[in-house]
Parts: sequence; structure tokens; C-alpha cells
Amino acid sequence: MNLTEFNQSDHCDHLSCPERPVSPAVYILMYLCSAALVLLTVCGNLLIIISVLHFKQLHTPTNMLLLSLAVSDFLVGALVMPPMFIWTIESCWIFGRGFCTVFWIICGFLLILSIYNITLIAVDRYLALSNPFFYMSRVSVRITCVVVILDWFVVGVYLLLLMYFNGNFTISVMCPGECFYFLNDVWTVIDLIYSFIFPLSVIIILYTLVFVIAKKHATAIRELNKHTRPKTQKITLHSMKSERKAAKVLGILVSVFLLCLLPYFIYSLLGNVIEQQTETIQKLVIILYLNSTINPVIYALFYPWFRRCVKITITLQIVQSNSALANVLS
Repeated sequence: MNLTEFNQSDHCDHLSCPERPVSPAVYILMYLCSAALVLLTVCGNLLIIISVLHFKQLHTPTNMLLLSLAVSDFLVGALVMPPMFIWTIESCWIFGRGFCTVFWIICGFLLILSIYNITLIAVDRYLALSNPFFYMSRVSVRITCVVVILDWFVVGVYLLLLMYFNGNFTISVMCPGECFYFLNDVWTVIDLIYSFIFPLSVIIILYTLVFVIAKKHATAIRELNKHTRPKTQKITLHSMKSERKAAKVLGILVSVFLLCLLPYFIYSLLGNVIEQQTETIQKLVIILYLNSTINPVIYALFYPWFRRCVKITITLQIVQSNSALANVLS
């Protein structure tokens, strides 16, 4: 959640919101682009949610994690992006003090949740590649759903603890047209470790190991291709290729997430070194949450099953009685 701590006196030097420095045409264009991004985020992630929930073939442990990520991304598009875009375009927080508090609570919850969803995906890929027999026998859809629910619960409890023990949960300063949440020094360190350093370390370590294992699998596949394979070897080869492909696509998903996340956290860490600007923070937060818009695009580019599910959904074939049993993986 690492919401940047600002110097209060530096951000209360105006008594009203500044006038818009752009022409009416540019102003309208910014709102149209913002609305398009919100619509793309909400609809794209809603299609992922519908696909994974509706089609039986997609009820796999990995897809349950993708479902959790899609739900958090959907909530970002529905609850976070609209006020953030309006705040940025207007150069002014127009929603009042009460909603300012709610806004940062939602932002913090969804940000931490997304980070730990990505962490769980990294754990899932590592287990699937490093110990496939254990993964297939022990990691079930039910267990993954329990882990996902526990993840949401733990993040919620952490946020409640932060709110209670931070000491200044309410907005410690509400300059006219501004909306900032302040963490004390102790919780700034705790939040940095819990929200960023620990999960990022896990993601980097596990995906480094995944890369090494995938290279070994590639070598094994080449060796198998040199010989006439019995049926069991063909099955093993197909399984190895499938896991490597899944790891590759999810690696792209994780990499894009980190690219969107790092600028915000790096800038936050520089709070005691440089004078931070409201406009910069807003832009970095927007870049961070644009990851929620990009994720469905990644699915559309790399997952044929997602394209098939979208086609079935938008053509209303999904309302047919047997549509849940459709073969979307072939």
C-alpha cells in the first residue's frame, strides 16, 4: 500500500483548485480516452471472470489464481480508475474528505491483493515445473480456492491492522482539492517490506528458478525428439511443453506487472531524497493500475482458449444449456 508520505506544508500552499491549462477539445479528449480505458478494463476482466467461472474445462488451479487477479483488476477498473482519472484531469480532488479515505483504502487493498496474486502465480508455476507429480496429485482447484480466499482475508486483516495502529488513519491533512493518506515512519517500513520487498523477492527468485527448470525441460524435450517415443513418452513430452508454455505466458504477465509497479515504488522510496510532486504521483499510480487494462490484452494475445470463450460469450452461445461443457482448449 506504501502511500507516499508528503510534507504537509509543501502541499497546502493553495486555497482552491487550479484552472485547467488545456483547451476544451483536449479536455473532452482526455475524458473520452479515460472512459475508453475504464471500459476496456472492466469489460476485459469481466470476460475473463465469466470464462473461468462458466466453462468447466477452465476450472484448473492456475486459472483460479487468474480469476482472483481478474476480479481485483475488475474492481480497479470499476472503483479506482474513474476517480483517479477525474482527479488527474481536473487537477483537483472533488469528491470530499470522506470518499478520499475510502478511495485510498480501496487502492491499498487492491494493490496489495494484486501483488500477492502475482506472487501466488509465481509459486504455482514453480511447483508445476519443479515437481509436476506432487502438483498434479496435491494441488487441486478446491485447495487453490481456499488459498485465494485466505489471501484476500490476510490482505484485509493487514489493512485493518494498518488502519488501527498507524495512529493517523484519517487523512492527516486535507488541503483544498488534495487527497493524501499519511503513514508514520514505523508503518512506512512495515508496509514497504510486506507490500513490496517480500513479495517482489519471492517473485524474482521463483521465476529465476522457473527459467532454469524450463531450460532443462527444453533440453529434455530435444532429447526425446531424437528417439522414437512410446505412448508414455509422448504424454510426458506434451505435459512438459504445456507447462513450459504456461510458464512463458505467465512470465510475460508477471514481467508486465513489475514494469508497471516499479516506477511507483521507486519514486515512493525517493520521498526523503527528492521533493515529490502530486502530478507525478498521480501519473505513476495511473501507470500502475493500467496493468489491470493490459492483462486481458495479454490473455487475448497468448491464450487461444480466451479468444474462443470471448467469441462464445459475445455471440450469446453461452446461454445455451450445454455451453459450460464446450471444448475451449482444443
